[in-house]
Amino acid sequence: MGNNGSDNAAVLFVDDEAYVLNSVERLFLDSSMKILRASSADEALDKFTKEEIAVIVSDNQMPGIKGTELLSRVRDISPDTLRILMTAHADLSVAVDAINKGEVFRFITKPWDDDALLRAVQEAVSRYQIVLSLKKQDEAKLLSIAQTIELKDPYTRGHCERVATYALIIANALGLPEKTLKDLKYGCWLHDCGKIGVPEHILNKKGTLDPKEFEIIKKHPRWGADVARQAQLPETVVEIILYHHERYDGTGYPLGIKGPDIPLEARIVTVADVYDALTSDRPYRDRFSEEKVIAIMQSMKTIIFEPRLVDIFLTCRPTP
Repeated sequence: MGNNGSDNAAVLFVDDEAYVLNSVERLFLDSSMKILRASSADEALDKFTKEEIAVIVSDNQMPGIKGTELLSRVRDISPDTLRILMTAHADLSVAVDAINKGEVFRFITKPWDDDALLRAVQEAVSRYQIVLSLKKQDEAKLLSIAQTIELKDPYTRGHCERVATYALIIANALGLPEKTLKDLKYGCWLHDCGKIGVPEHILNKKGTLDPKEFEIIKKHPRWGADVARQAQLPETVVEIILYHHERYDGTGYPLGIKGPDIPLEARIVTVADVYDALTSDRPYRDRFSEEKVIAIMQSMKTIIFEPRLVDIFLTCRPTP
């Protein structure tokens, strides 16, 4: 994710069984991550006084302080650290409860699947780095994050910048204030940042997504909004990320809100996002002709788009 000051942040594994920690260390031998270990909650908490820790992975059933309590304390002392709970199947209700309380980013069941554990930790490290970068609100860094996420899906290269260009055409025509234009640009760049949590085989699938895969895709606006909120980005940016897949008739996701209940900036981004999708090649189809694109956009009025925003965009856009 570039040199953002968090590249040396560590991953801390906590378990009272030495053989578990040994297994984990072997699993991460080939990774570039700095791996730390602790055999108790007290030892783990002590590490936070000496190290920058991006991710903590803790067993739940330990003598003394349990994993859920440890992760709750970590949330207070190092809020940006991503927390993963390792739990036996019998403890699943504990893990779900911890996630619902916002104390845990993911949970891994024991015995773990090596690939699932590696993926969960890599995602958590990426999210930690993104949050730290977003907090700086440095323009070059924000664009670099968008481009890094686009690398997961080669068909979307340049998508975020194009969406920003199209959205600003509408916003300028509406005479929106300078601060809103800036938030709109950042929101466009970051609208798909939740895709960091979507497996690449789903993003790049050539055929139609099955219902389970589509449910995973549908989570990306919430994941992205969580990251933006954690980084304390402006509410307009958070709302664009969260609502850019809502539809004007209320059939969108993740919340199914409709019409003017969808924030204006998100309604603008929806028009820009769909226009870029229609005029770009995708894994499952070639781009449409401009004539066809206009016909499709017109047919989506009141269903996906607010009609006046489509009219403004089609009138003001640069013609190819």
